[in-house]
Amino acid sequence: MRSRLDALRGTTPPKPHDARAIAALAANPGCARRALMDGAGVDKDAAARHLGFPAPFGQSPFAITRGNVFEGLVKADGCAELLRMLRELLDLPIPLVAYHDVDNVGAHLRHAHTRTLVDRAARDERDSGTLFDHPLLSLEIAGHTAYLEPDVVAFQLGGRFHIVEIKSFAVIDGQADPAGVAAAARQAAVYVLALRDLLEELGHDPLRVSHDVVLVCPENFANKPVATLVDVRRQLAVLRRQLTRMTGIDGLLADLPEELTFDLLPGDDGLPTRPAADLARAVATVSARYAPDCLSTCDMCFFCRDEARRDGSSDLLGRQVRDALGGVASVEEALGLAEGTRDPRPGQEEIARLLREAERLRRECLT
Repeated sequence: MRSRLDALRGTTPPKPHDARAIAALAANPGCARRALMDGAGVDKDAAARHLGFPAPFGQSPFAITRGNVFEGLVKADGCAELLRMLRELLDLPIPLVAYHDVDNVGAHLRHAHTRTLVDRAARDERDSGTLFDHPLLSLEIAGHTAYLEPDVVAFQLGGRFHIVEIKSFAVIDGQADPAGVAAAARQAAVYVLALRDLLEELGHDPLRVSHDVVLVCPENFANKPVATLVDVRRQLAVLRRQLTRMTGIDGLLADLPEELTFDLLPGDDGLPTRPAADLARAVATVSARYAPDCLSTCDMCFFCRDEARRDGSSDLLGRQVRDALGGVASVEEALGLAEGTRDPRPGQEEIARLLREAERLRRECLT
């Protein structure tokens, strides 16, 4: 399987996965196109640009600067402000907490040093708390190792580890942006999964890593941080399923032509030499599951949206509508069933009845 995935990627080295990319897997677990491209380590951003559908992802320099300033405030003086919030949020009773900045040992030793510190903390039966700043975790993604850097890992009294995620979007009057919280929860779930895998490798109970992550955001319009607990069990379940699907994608590969590849055929200058139309045909060979949410999570979103528009796919209407329509694949088919100009296929009788009833109510409202 590994050689087949390498052939799909082509001559370029695999693109490493970061936490944001892995978290995005949980946003659309049913997309075969994304599973294959991510499993092969394809640079989806480069592919989308060559196809003429670049996705303008990335934060603005202002947002990055604001986030760095806020994180520096939370972590100042050995994470003193964070420690104050953890004492309130997690009932941390001890006055002193050990603080370890893993970044001090250099990038090439961070992963090994993180393993040593986590193992030592997990074996320590004394009433002590530990904060790990800049830890480096790892996670296996379809045969490749992705290295991940959570904001902070907090080792609470009683042997429980908590992932701390620091975000710069504001909590106003006790309410935060739902989309921002959902994205933060997916990303934090990646770190929880990686830390659980590490504990299991070290011979400890992986469930000592709490499914409740600590989300730290600025409160109202000031830079004063506030911490809340976010339950990521649902995100963990979806992420586990998707990663399992990526490591067991033999069934998807078996249905593909042997000669299929997403190789951009870069020249000596690094620029793609493969005709864009040829790449588009190769990408279209693998089915996608487009949804409007893809616009904020996947580099291939504009290509897949254009494809869905040309096909008249019901995917354009969003996952909730698509799932409610059952096996009705296109908007044209749904309208035909609603207006009675199209006979339902076997298995579509119930959705056809509901669509006709909805059309009757719509006409009554209009007249």
